[in-house]
Amino acid sequence: MATPSQHWTVARLGTAQTLAWASSYYLPAMLAVPMARDLGVTAPTVFAAFSLALIVSALLGPLAGHAIDRHGGRPVLVSTNLLFAASLAAMGLAQGPVGLFAAWVLMGVAMGSGLYEAAFATLVRLYGNGARGAITGITLIAGFASTVGWPLSAWMEVQWGWRGACFGWAALHLLLGVPLNAWLPKAPGPANTLHSQSPTATADQATPASSAPPAAVLRATVLLSFVFAVTWFTSTAMAAHLPRLLQASGTSLQAAVAMAALVGPAQVLARLLEFGLLRRLHPLLSAQLAAAAHPVGAALLVLLGSPAAAMFTVLHGAGNGILTIAKGTLPLALFGPAGYGARQGLMMVPARVAQAFAPVLFGMLLDGVGAAVVWLTAGLGVAALAALWVLRPLARA
Repeated sequence: MATPSQHWTVARLGTAQTLAWASSYYLPAMLAVPMARDLGVTAPTVFAAFSLALIVSALLGPLAGHAIDRHGGRPVLVSTNLLFAASLAAMGLAQGPVGLFAAWVLMGVAMGSGLYEAAFATLVRLYGNGARGAITGITLIAGFASTVGWPLSAWMEVQWGWRGACFGWAALHLLLGVPLNAWLPKAPGPANTLHSQSPTATADQATPASSAPPAAVLRATVLLSFVFAVTWFTSTAMAAHLPRLLQASGTSLQAAVAMAALVGPAQVLARLLEFGLLRRLHPLLSAQLAAAAHPVGAALLVLLGSPAAAMFTVLHGAGNGILTIAKGTLPLALFGPAGYGARQGLMMVPARVAQAFAPVLFGMLLDGVGAAVVWLTAGLGVAALAALWVLRPLARA
């Protein structure tokens, strides 16, 4: 059972992650249009700058993970808050496309060292093999980032304009984010962390396959990288186009928007399930169940049309919610805490790149073939499930 100190760590880190996600990943949805109008560019140009930030974050992820492996998460995350604040301030001061892209590049540096991957690595550095519950905890809290971020961005934009909203988020990083991350526990020495195990760890903290042959470890790393890439492609594509996809299946606009709103609650409920029942299972089994959810929902949507729209949305949201946790827990279960941050950062490079291109590619296909495009994401889900199945022998090692 987690200690009170661990609960406070999860609460602080989860709140800081909510701030980080709300002021970066979820920022363009509310501010892209007024930003583009004021700077004399198109909204797609703003989203192109955002995609560039995602690519920069992919390139920086392994370096940030290595830094957390060496020094712990506290100094890295505090520095990241300063980077977030600087990038948001630069965005608020931008006078044209050059300033806009420069600000988003700096934002990409902050995202590469300050989102979930860095938070997961911080928890593994603190708690070793016993970090699964803490990882689930911060995803439960930060799962509300869009719920908090979108209305707050919209409110600040109405009150102060989009530049004032950027300055407001920058101030929150300095006044709230820095103290939250500065109060995180100091990481123990590497020798203590690499073999640490929660005293109450149960079957969910599997013994890492450290004795597996190097070829098997490499194969597992490649397979996990593939799983993360295709599932993040689907997650980002759905985040950008889910209401339009549901409309293409025959659902009305009002119903499509209402059903798309079910994704958030489905993610949270699935993460609660992971925190309770599924934590007794190996993370690989949880990931397999989650990877199957989207293809099942997609098949129902294609076969039944709009009557299955709500079920598709709930299954997609639930699967996505658990897969977010799996991105942190699977590398820990399969490889152990040694070098966790650098390894996970490297495995997430393809996922970040896929994430950057998902909205454009999926949108073009949706325009071309309509609701049938969901077969693409269903196929990617089946491929991810197959890759996870291949990993089963290593999980038993």
